Amino acid sequence: MGVAFMVKVLVFGSFDVVHKGHEYFFRKAREFGDELVVVIGRNKTIERVKGCLPKFSESERVKHVRSIDGVDKVVLGSEGEDKFKVIEDINPDIIVLGYDQDSFSDGLKAELVRRGLGGVKIVMLDSFKPEKYKSSLMKS
Repeated sequence: MGVAFMVKVLVFGSFDVVHKGHEYFFRKAREFGDELVVVIGRNKTIERVKGCLPKFSESERVKHVRSIDGVDKVVLGSEGEDKFKVIEDINPDIIVLGYDQDSFSDGLKAELVRRGLGGVKIVMLDSFKPEKYKSSLMKS
């Protein structure tokens, strides 16, 4: 009797104000595998990338995302300069990125190869009504 192979899908984000666009993102990402792991950006990372701190604390954002159907595991991103360390720790089969995650996708494939994770598939999803469900629009 063989061991069942589980496809692990990994997504990243700040997920500060969880909205229908995020729910769409999680649902579509989940379709690529058997287990959906969500990495939530650390406050320092979000401030560096977006230029401001998130509205909700790290623990509040973890709690919000954990409550979403289809999300199997939620972890905080790596602290420090090595933002790719969490990928090594999780060892996903597929990384799903949102349509607007270019700050993370730049150089991602090359970094995965450098770390011996070249077999990880990267998928970029289309947007879901970005004129209505985009975090930067919903903060105001």
